[in-house]
Amino acid sequence: MTVSSFSAAELAERFGLALRGDGDLRIEGVATLARAGVGQLAFLANSRYRAQLADSQASLVVLRADDAEAAPGAVLIAKDPYTAFAKMAALFDNKPVREPGVHPSAVIDPSARIAPSAHIGPFVAIGAHSTVGDGCIVGPGCVIGDHCEVGDGSELIARVTLVTRARLGKRVLVHPGAVIGADGFGLAMDSGHWIKVPQLGGVVIGDDCEIGANTTIDRGALDDTVLEEDVRLDNQIQIGHNVRIGAHTAMAGCSAAAGSARIGRYCLIGGAAGVLGHLEICDRVVVTAMSLVTSSITEPGEYSSGTPLTDNRTWRKNAARFKQLDVLARRVLAADKETR
Repeated sequence: MTVSSFSAAELAERFGLALRGDGDLRIEGVATLARAGVGQLAFLANSRYRAQLADSQASLVVLRADDAEAAPGAVLIAKDPYTAFAKMAALFDNKPVREPGVHPSAVIDPSARIAPSAHIGPFVAIGAHSTVGDGCIVGPGCVIGDHCEVGDGSELIARVTLVTRARLGKRVLVHPGAVIGADGFGLAMDSGHWIKVPQLGGVVIGDDCEIGANTTIDRGALDDTVLEEDVRLDNQIQIGHNVRIGAHTAMAGCSAAAGSARIGRYCLIGGAAGVLGHLEICDRVVVTAMSLVTSSITEPGEYSSGTPLTDNRTWRKNAARFKQLDVLARRVLAADKETR
C-alpha cells in the first residue's frame, strides 16, 4: 500500500490555511496530540486538551490563531481546526483498490443491470430489475433484492441487505450489517389477533448519505421512507416506515425514529434518543443523548428530557416523589390562592 506524503506547505496551500513554521516538513500520517510523533499531523479543537500542546511531538498541528503561540513547532491556522483536520486526514486514508468486475461466486439475476466499472465482490446476490451504477463497490456477502438501485460511486462495504424497492443516490456509503427496505412495523387488530399491513412503499436515500453498521431503515407502508441528501446515521439506529429525515441531519448510535416522524434539516439527534411516531421536528434542532421526543418541536434549539444521573438511593427517593408532583403542585396553588 502506498504511503501518502505531503509537505506542510502543500497542505497549507491545498486547504487555504496560514502556515507558521517550516514549509518543507514532510507529513506522512495523523494522530492525536498526545500520541503524535515526527512526520505526523495533529489538531487542537477543544480547549480541554490545550495542556497537551506544549509536550506534543507532532511535526504539524492545526489549531486556532489564539492557540498558535503555545505550540512548540509548525502550525496551520484554521477557523475550525476539527473540520480542517478531517479534510486533511482523508488524504492519508489509503483504501484498497477494488478492480471492476463481478466475482465468480456472485449470483445476479439476468434482468439486473451492472455498470462495467462496478466491483461486485464474492457471494453477492442481486435480484431482478435492480441496477448498480458506475464505480460502485458491492462488498462480500451483500444482498440486493428486487427493484433496487445503487447510485454511481456508492459503496456497500459487506453483508449489507437491500430488501426491495430501496433506491440509493450517488456516493452513498453503507456499513456492514445494515438492512434497508425491510418491512415496516405495520399491524392491525382483527378479532383479537394481529394482521399484517402490507408495506408497499420503498426507501429513498439521497446523495452523499452514510448508513452505520447494523442500522435498519424500514420501507414505507404506501409512500416511501426518505433520507434527503447528506444524512449521516451512526451504528444500530432504527428508522421506522414513512419517516422523513431532512438534508444534513446526523443521528448518533442507538437512536430511533418511529413511523411517520418527520425530522428537519441540519438536526442533531444524540445517542439513544427517541422520536415518537407522527411527530415533526423543525430544522436545526439538537436533541441530547437519551432524550425522548414526545411532542412536535417547532422552534430551533437544544432539547433534553430525562433526569440526571445520581446515586441509586437518591434516585429511588426522587422517583417516589415524582408520583406526588401533581398533588404537591395542587397544594402549592391552593396555598398561593389563600395568601392572596
